[in-house]
Amino acid sequence: MQITASTVSLTVDDVAASQQFFTTHLGYTEQAAAEGFASLARQDGAVDIVLLARGTQVLPADQRDQHAGGLILAFTVTDVREEEKRLIAAGVEITMPLREEAWGERLFQITDPNGVIVQFVEWAAPATP
Repeated sequence: MQITASTVSLTVDDVAASQQFFTTHLGYTEQAAAEGFASLARQDGAVDIVLLARGTQVLPADQRDQHAGGLILAFTVTDVREEEKRLIAAGVEITMPLREEAWGERLFQITDPNGVIVQFVEWAAPATP
C-alpha cells in the first residue's frame, strides 16, 4: 500500500461556520464546495479536511446523524507559543491554555464553531524528575 494523501472527514451541523474558521484562522483553502459539503486543504503536510453536514444523504444511514464529538484534530507545529499568540491576537478563544506535559509535549487547544477541538503540539525534551 502507498498512501498518497490523508483526509479527515468531519460531520458538523454548520459546514459554512467550520469552513470559515479553518480558512480564516488555520490557513486552509477551499478545494471544492457544494450544499452541505466543503473540501479544504493546505500547501504543507497538514491533513486535508472534508466537512459534511450532519444528516446528509451521502453518508450511510447509521452515520448521518453522528457529530464530530470526541475527536481532537492535532497539528504538530514548529513554535506552539507563537501560534497561541497569533490566534489570541486574531480573537480566537483558547479553550485549553498552553501547557507542558512531563513527557515533553507542549500543547494548547481551540474549538471551532461546531465543537471540533483543534490541538497544537510541539515536542520538547521531557522534564527531568
